[in-house]
Amino acid sequence: MSRLKAALDPRSVAIIGASENPNKVGGRPVHYLDKFGFKGRIFPINPSRAEVQGYKCYKSLDDLPEAPDMVIVAVAGDNAIGVVEDCAAHGVKVAVVMASGFGEVDAVAGKAKERRMVEAAHKAGMRIVGPNSQGLANFGTGAIASFSTMFMDMDRAEGHVAMLSQSGALSTVPVGFLRQRGIGVRHTHATGNDADITVGELAVAVAEDPEVKLLLLYLESIPETKYLEELAAVALDRDLPIIALKSGRSEAGRQAAQSHTGALANEDSVVDAFFEQHGIWRAPDMRGLVEATELYLKGWKPKGRRLVAISNSGAVCVMTADAATAVGMPMAKLSVETDNKLKGILPSFATTTNPIDLTAALLSNSRLFGDILPVIAEDPAADAFLIGVPVAGPGYDVEAFARDAAAFGRQTGKPLVIAATQRSVADQFAAEGSSVFPTETEAVAALHQFLAHRELMARTLARKTARAEGAVRPASPPMLPAATTMLNEADSLALLAARGIAVVPHRLCRSRAEAIAAFEAIGGPVVVKGCSADIAHKSELGLVRLGVATREEAGEIWAQMEGSIRKHGARFDGVIVAAMAGGRREIMIGAHRDPVFGPVVAVGDGGKYVEIFRDTALLLPPFSTSDVRETLGRLRIAPLFAGVRGEPPMDDDALCDAVLRIGELMLDPAAKAMSLDLNPVLLDSAGKGCVVVDAVMFQG
Repeated sequence: MSRLKAALDPRSVAIIGASENPNKVGGRPVHYLDKFGFKGRIFPINPSRAEVQGYKCYKSLDDLPEAPDMVIVAVAGDNAIGVVEDCAAHGVKVAVVMASGFGEVDAVAGKAKERRMVEAAHKAGMRIVGPNSQGLANFGTGAIASFSTMFMDMDRAEGHVAMLSQSGALSTVPVGFLRQRGIGVRHTHATGNDADITVGELAVAVAEDPEVKLLLLYLESIPETKYLEELAAVALDRDLPIIALKSGRSEAGRQAAQSHTGALANEDSVVDAFFEQHGIWRAPDMRGLVEATELYLKGWKPKGRRLVAISNSGAVCVMTADAATAVGMPMAKLSVETDNKLKGILPSFATTTNPIDLTAALLSNSRLFGDILPVIAEDPAADAFLIGVPVAGPGYDVEAFARDAAAFGRQTGKPLVIAATQRSVADQFAAEGSSVFPTETEAVAALHQFLAHRELMARTLARKTARAEGAVRPASPPMLPAATTMLNEADSLALLAARGIAVVPHRLCRSRAEAIAAFEAIGGPVVVKGCSADIAHKSELGLVRLGVATREEAGEIWAQMEGSIRKHGARFDGVIVAAMAGGRREIMIGAHRDPVFGPVVAVGDGGKYVEIFRDTALLLPPFSTSDVRETLGRLRIAPLFAGVRGEPPMDDDALCDAVLRIGELMLDPAAKAMSLDLNPVLLDSAGKGCVVVDAVMFQG
């Protein structure tokens, strides 16, 4: 945390606008610093008071005995600007600006005020958190520079979770959820408008805290990726999981986020790809952000995701299997040896195959859990476990169930979750240290998130290692959008061919005679297309003709297309005569340069309905062949690649190679590629390759 030590572990804190009333913005930080045991010096500043909450009060920064590491700016509106400038002049290291009314309400004048504060700070070597910040809270050091109401009824119960947010409310609401489950937090910080210290930069410093075992993020905008990439690298080195809730998935949400923060919204699918590339789990909502927290704090090192379910209810067994299937978690197939041992323990009417239904036998024999769990623990197919106890009461030794389950979890070191709806039952399992959820669906969802996230982190670390060994080229820095020029199709195909990407045999014909000669050389039937650097969508203007069968027809169509292109006032670059390529599936490969995330490559189902079915997935270069293959596996059309209904497999090796080469092209500054659209790319059977039939490329 050395980079931002004054923000997270200051030696002294001054509060400008300090109040005697702990329920006011200027009073809360004084109260919290005292309440949570801050060991440094506290300097309330208020010219109208001699004392604030038992601390000597000062009239101004001039009167302090020393320059404080941190100043909390608890004055309103534009008054904060002058206070920040005064802090910079007095050698303050960090100013936490709580005032609002800046870039979040006025993207022009408000942002200009923010820049004025930041410039004044940087000239003196000072950093700023905010403005519009609810503040910072490090419960490990007691440095609570925040006015959050949430902390008023909290005791000092620091944990191992860090919560960082651009929103004040969303920095503390998750804390409330976690407290309900008895989980403490070590950090909760709200950076507000991110005018200087961004949530990403602060998160890097927090990730270096060895006491942090899980880091949670709430983001409304990602204006740059530098610190998030650094954060991901630090986290992977520390084996520290990161869960991010990035709002603005819908258009309405993006507009709301923009009006809230004054920052431009990000393209949501690219955010998904960025998190995937860096091993960050993206939560769909607030519950997904915090629901699996307990599992991350157990220290488990899972080896797989095959699930074994055990319950005294057949219905719970069925619903557990349904929930597991829905998230892609396979039910483990137990060995014959395990099955035989279970048959020797359980009554004949119990189910010994997974999921294991103990039925009402549990009522008459409370030792069943303790007897069967060690047997199951020895089965190599069992990676994770769910125990469901939907109903229990008098006659059931729930205390023994809970004790046996906890001992089983400790013995195996494998992930174990409990589904128990009754509070009295859930409390006994929780008291033994087990992770308890109200329903099997919630338990499976949390377990799936934890296991899938650990797998994602492992894949990301493997990619990082390969990249460090030179197996993958480093990414180029994002290129900002600039004036672009569209290449005509012939030039686009030529550039792709030069990169080793297979393109349809074709000729660019600048005369009728050349079109006839091309037909004879290629052999009919052929495709004839108009070629102009001013026309991206040729079919809409009738500039694509399929199945041209004679040399005379080819010459006549050439003349028609020349006339049509000139009629529309576009440049006439010629007419393309191309072979009628064959293939089994039309694929789309596209790419563009995002202003924040840099090059983005898309691959998916192609053809004229590409925008209707939207079966595409994104990759951020650099990526490997295995990355491409994994991405193709997430498409809805993925089963077709392996061949269905007796069809032979498709040449997904050739498709992976083409996508890989497009990624390399987007990383090469010499290519000046801003965007490209290859649709269709015809994919054929294994060994027969794939070929680009149509291409549009823009250069910057």
